[in-house]
Amino acid sequence: MSEETLTVTKSGAWNDLRIEIIIGVLLRTGVLLAALVVVAGAGLYLVRHGHQTVNYSTFHGEPENLKSPTDIVHGVLGMSSRAIIQLGLLLLIATPVARVAFSAVAFAMERDYMYVFITLVVLAVLMYSLFGSS
Repeated sequence: MSEETLTVTKSGAWNDLRIEIIIGVLLRTGVLLAALVVVAGAGLYLVRHGHQTVNYSTFHGEPENLKSPTDIVHGVLGMSSRAIIQLGLLLLIATPVARVAFSAVAFAMERDYMYVFITLVVLAVLMYSLFGSS
């Protein structure tokens, strides 16, 4: 980072540059964390099931225990490799949602209420598409 960027981020002011830096870090961290979780789950899956042959003649959908966040967390606690992979995918989906939520808070701190409203509408649409459309 440049000296100007460091000076701006060290000060307590919430300005556009600081918000952009935080959002960039949030997005990178979310994607990297999701990737690490998926890779860890895939590695565990390969260790446990890599020697098995796969039968592609019939379709097997997602098991019921991997369809809700609560069941996924229980599976992760039980060291289920498929649940760990599913958790990584949930983290990947949650990353842009967290970005939009953070943006709403940042706009509120800047007292830019028109953008707070627009961001909250976008957040509501995201939440509806994730939870309310089923």
